[in-house]
Amino acid sequence: MYIDLLIKIKNAQAAGKKSLKTRYVKIDYAVAELLQRSGFLKKVEVKGKSLKKIIEIHMNPERPIQGLKLLSRPSMRQYRGYRDFRKVKGGYGLLVVSTPKGILTGEQARKDKTGGQMLFEVW
Repeated sequence: MYIDLLIKIKNAQAAGKKSLKTRYVKIDYAVAELLQRSGFLKKVEVKGKSLKKIIEIHMNPERPIQGLKLLSRPSMRQYRGYRDFRKVKGGYGLLVVSTPKGILTGEQARKDKTGGQMLFEVW
């Protein structure tokens, strides 16, 4: 699940690792790509075939993940409309939302006028 991926990335950056390998899951890959587009990760690659796929993540030392707030959990999911998506840390952070159009940032979801499940905030 994406929660494990986020904790692995945060711990790897804190330990000074340059890259990280983890198993391939569609939602994990979508979250990692979104973090790459936002500048928190340098490069995200899928390696292997069918059942043995892995995601290789290269860290970005210029912009490490400082903090992480998990908003939805399997026991308590939070859904909001696009009007309720606010900026994180004055625009420095990133809100990640699962919408019918895929995994988007809060800003993209507001622009597309689509609500969904708030997954996490990262700064």
